[in-house]
Amino acid sequence: MKNIKFLLAICLSTILIYSCGNNPTGAENQETLKSNLKIVSLNGAISEIVSALGHEHEIVGRDVTSTYPESLKESAQDLGHVRTLSIESIIALNPDFIFASDKDINPDLRSKIQESGIPFQVFEQKYTIEGTKELIKEVANMLENDDYQALIDKIDADLASLQTLSEKPKVLYIYARGAGTLMVAGENTPMESMINIAGGINAVQGIEDFKPLTPESLIQSNPDAILLFRSGLQSLGGEEGLMNIQGIDQTTAGKNKNIIVMDGGLLSGFGPRVGEAALELNKSLIESVQK
Repeated sequence: MKNIKFLLAICLSTILIYSCGNNPTGAENQETLKSNLKIVSLNGAISEIVSALGHEHEIVGRDVTSTYPESLKESAQDLGHVRTLSIESIIALNPDFIFASDKDINPDLRSKIQESGIPFQVFEQKYTIEGTKELIKEVANMLENDDYQALIDKIDADLASLQTLSEKPKVLYIYARGAGTLMVAGENTPMESMINIAGGINAVQGIEDFKPLTPESLIQSNPDAILLFRSGLQSLGGEEGLMNIQGIDQTTAGKNKNIIVMDGGLLSGFGPRVGEAALELNKSLIESVQK
């Protein structure tokens, strides 16, 4: 982080020295420089934070998960998935900074970015409320922007509105990309963390990370509610397609048709809208247990 700030300081000093020859104060040129930094953001949560802090216009390139705010899809070039995108596509944008998360950037791309000499910051991402707040502060610090408290206050306000469920429902998150690709979220995943924050418990216990869904494990976990990304349910052909998956109709969730669908970026991002995501899921869980 210190190295990046040092490089930025050199850049600022050089331009200001030059500009002050024509402008006694240099203030106008300094403001222009700050508003024209070019950032490549390779993580959806980081892109949301940069945008929420008022720097959306500085993002010139983004990864495929950076879809909020919606305007980013038009204003920043889609470079693809961070695990597969090329260093050449990043260099072509001539960025001043590259921001990424330690959770999803692959070692090869990380090495190539470091070799390129472009100022590069990899943020530690923790899928917790406190981890999200810390990420907001760190990104704001990199941007030399102190106006981040409102984002943290919004998270706290949303969390304060959560309702306690008398009995925690078992929630099964299914990642779907068509009926041929079905995975469930185990322990120590972002989805388990969000389910817990919202007042439920993960239906999948005893396994880590994401594992293939099987009819046997589905019946054994017997969730009270099934949670999916909106895009995931669409890939299955809607609720009817989900109910056709072997074992679904034998679960409590299937019998009661307790299907919860949310926007993928909101649900799993753990960015500035993490409180909003928890509140939306909390309300859906309350509705599901009332059926």
